[in-house]
Amino acid sequence: MDMNNYHTSVLLQEVIDNLDIKSGKKYIDATLGGGGHTREILKKGGDVLGIDVDGDAHIFVESENEKSSSLKGTLTRAVGNFERIDELAKANSYENVDGIVFDLGVSGHQFDTAERGFSFKSGPLDMRMSKALGVTAADLINGLTRNELVILFEKFGEEPFAKKIASAITGRRHIRLFHTTDDLADVIKRTVTHSGATHPATRVFQALRIAVNDEMNVLKSALPKALELLSSQGKIVVITFHSLEDRIVKRQFEEWQEKEFGKIITKKPITPTKEELQRNSRSRSAKLRVFEKK
Repeated sequence: MDMNNYHTSVLLQEVIDNLDIKSGKKYIDATLGGGGHTREILKKGGDVLGIDVDGDAHIFVESENEKSSSLKGTLTRAVGNFERIDELAKANSYENVDGIVFDLGVSGHQFDTAERGFSFKSGPLDMRMSKALGVTAADLINGLTRNELVILFEKFGEEPFAKKIASAITGRRHIRLFHTTDDLADVIKRTVTHSGATHPATRVFQALRIAVNDEMNVLKSALPKALELLSSQGKIVVITFHSLEDRIVKRQFEEWQEKEFGKIITKKPITPTKEELQRNSRSRSAKLRVFEKK
């Protein structure tokens, strides 16, 4: 497992500034990833429960933290999906916390590791965040009907050429099934032309990843549980990377504010600076929203 450049945390300073870390207080990093957000909290003396369904993330963070002498807080790691944030928090005595962060992007490591199947590099058409999940992207591509693929690509990828791509996929399946990411990406590339730097298969890959990992339902389920875990004036900070997730977070925060559970801190989402965009092109679609509990 190549751990070099595992993951560059997006909007790192903005997350830390909004959490307003206090020494001795408890925080939850619901998406541990490369541990960038967690390390900054630990440096400021906060204690962290780091949750991640990906075992690779835990191995990396443990090894990185061992190298650092500037961590004042204590890290407790929990392997699991953040949909179970309430169970994992209670099991580790992390109730009444002062802040919770969700970074909903695919980690750089997951994206760059061909075997995980998140990128256009040649690798198995997998896309599972956890190997415990049963259905892979290949299962969906090879098993769904044309109409089901159209619905999937339109709903989770907002793909304008969904019908054309679905027809190309089902036509190719009669000759040979799909097994690799580059195989699928090549078929899409030959079928549609997208302008700009974005790969023409980006929206389809997004749709498959969301479906395989049930990401929309997991997010909808996790947010209310996270609110329950917060102490008064505790904050939820969420970084999203596409409009579907951002819409869910925005609506949930608005609903909470209407019910007087607290207040929205970010009237408009915080986006990366020009400097960050130059350092990390993957941050380009990131949006950060913050809610403070009453």
